[in-house]
Amino acid sequence: MFNRLLGYFSNDLAIDLGTANTLVYVKGAGVVCNEPSMVVMRNDTKKVVAVGLEAKRMLGKTPANISTIRPMKDGVIADFEATGEMLKYFIRKVHKRRSFISPRVIIGVPSDITLVEQRAVKEAAESAGAREVYLIEEPMAAAVGVGLPVGEPRGNMIVDIGGGTTDVAVISLDGVVFSKAVRVGGDKMDAIISAYIKNQYNFMIGEKTAEEIKIAIGSAYKTGSTELTIEVNGRDMISGIPKRVSIREDEIREVLAEPVNIIMNAIKAALENTPPELASDIVDNGIVLAGGGALLRGIDLLIKHETRLPVIIPDDPILAVVKGVGSMLENIELLGRVAIDNAR
Repeated sequence: MFNRLLGYFSNDLAIDLGTANTLVYVKGAGVVCNEPSMVVMRNDTKKVVAVGLEAKRMLGKTPANISTIRPMKDGVIADFEATGEMLKYFIRKVHKRRSFISPRVIIGVPSDITLVEQRAVKEAAESAGAREVYLIEEPMAAAVGVGLPVGEPRGNMIVDIGGGTTDVAVISLDGVVFSKAVRVGGDKMDAIISAYIKNQYNFMIGEKTAEEIKIAIGSAYKTGSTELTIEVNGRDMISGIPKRVSIREDEIREVLAEPVNIIMNAIKAALENTPPELASDIVDNGIVLAGGGALLRGIDLLIKHETRLPVIIPDDPILAVVKGVGSMLENIELLGRVAIDNAR
């Protein structure tokens, strides 16, 4: 009763604490923040220089005494101090001291998160000012966010392709029947693109440029007769002089085959371990994609080709997890059933 009373006076938050981006949902207002999971700090004093969008603008452009940090790696905390500073920034930005009571915070985390990693996430949120912290498995949150009937006795299959991890889960009756997580996502794709261009062209590009290539011409399956190209700027490794090269879509599709195949194998493993009655539901209802990786051109066609099942990409798949955890701010009963502490 006391916690319910506190809830009336606090601006509770839901957070999709992602490897690439952090999204924040405020009760009654919806998604209010979507910024890169990035922190710029001074090396000597550990003072925060910038967080989020401002930090990403500094990526690759900082002097030696300032570092750009990605606090999250593979969906979990890699730098506890930087994660705490990042969460403080986001909580203060959306909370704006409109309430005298610290917020309740719900955070989406990978399905294979360890107990140590769970504790690290909770402690980081508490140090940032959270009153209570609940953790929700990201595939469950994504399923709720895209409107799947997770509470019904039927098989719902969700594939959440994020920046650091891909979570595949079969859900029924508010529970995860089977899940498989692989530490492959958008960041791995960016790294592979960067390494390919370095080896193939003796040409150095930065993280931002690799991501731009993936977004502009990256694909998992050939979708048309015309192959796209993009011209990118970087540095010639032999002469050391900046120059521009042209990259083709078919090159990048071949390069991305490795991470895409890992995701595909995770989907097949989940299907092979799904009970027959739930598998028949998936035949009827299909596989739902969520996360930024769902926007990789042709990935739905590849999954459909490999599994012979319908594949659905909802509107705004990037917002699926944060909308799911956000909806639980209004549905405490569902939160109680699916929160990690209660489910395990």
